[in-house]
Amino acid sequence: MAMFYPEFSDAFSRLLAGAAGRPVAVVGHARPDGDCIGSQVALARVLRGRASSVVCVNADEVPRRVAYLAGDMPFIRTDAAVALPAETLAVFVDCADHARAGERLKARFPAPLAAIDHHLSNAGYAEINIVDARSAATCEILAGLLLDAGLEIDAAAAAGLFAGILTDTGQFRFNSTTQRTFVLAGELVARGASPSRTGFELYERESLGKLRLLQQFLSTLTLEAGGRVCVGTLARGAFASTGTTAEDTEGLVDFARCIDGVDVGVLIEERQDGVKASLRAKDPMCRLDLVAGEFGGGGHACAAGLNVKGDAPDFRARLVAALEVRLALADRARPGGGA
Repeated sequence: MAMFYPEFSDAFSRLLAGAAGRPVAVVGHARPDGDCIGSQVALARVLRGRASSVVCVNADEVPRRVAYLAGDMPFIRTDAAVALPAETLAVFVDCADHARAGERLKARFPAPLAAIDHHLSNAGYAEINIVDARSAATCEILAGLLLDAGLEIDAAAAAGLFAGILTDTGQFRFNSTTQRTFVLAGELVARGASPSRTGFELYERESLGKLRLLQQFLSTLTLEAGGRVCVGTLARGAFASTGTTAEDTEGLVDFARCIDGVDVGVLIEERQDGVKASLRAKDPMCRLDLVAGEFGGGGHACAAGLNVKGDAPDFRARLVAALEVRLALADRARPGGGA
């Protein structure tokens, strides 16, 4: 079988060698999702037999929907990570930039041993950078690396990697999904990942509060930019009134994007300290990573996010204007679109 990621073979070998016999923290991003937790669990399980100790570190709790993936793998929060031995090495996964894990974890691990990621905006911040924006998920990269290296992927690691691929491909619907994605997913099923359990845990355990949060979001949807952008908002207090948390926003923005004729869906969360926006597009030519970058955020061509601190009364108008510019540029870049 041909290698999945031959260009990263040497880099991954150096990662394994560097971690051997050392305490390792596998660090994920704030507000972790399935790709983050899945890649943390899988890499940590592989390193556990090589490093002196391994823990997974996140600024936020493991989300309820993916908590089943953790198993016996220890997850700790930022405060506990600060107290880890000074010689602890860090491997960041699914973090588009060094600060994506939170400023305190960035300060605790100022020189990570490695970073494994698939975000287009990742410029490389570790000693060893394994970054491939063509891959649908960090879990896809990691699955390929492990298979290329001939390393064992046990059932728990396979479950984590499969869940990460499933979530970041939108259940194999997003345009980042390739033949390689399906091949790797098949290899993971052969090693113990269960599509039926993964689907149940991720998509059939919604709370009533989540549906009420969705109801609030849908009630605010408006069309902008000639109907090509759909924006919905969660006002301050939405979580308290529905008994939900920030993790329950997962997937809401897709309802804005899926409307016929809409190119970009937007979810704006109004917070006490500012606003957070999630952007989703149907066409990678929209380059949402560049739009988010204008506001200090980042991400992928079709999926990006940003945070704006402080009171931002004109934020929505500025974001819509930036999206209109990107849509116009995308139109001109298409065949027959003009100069």
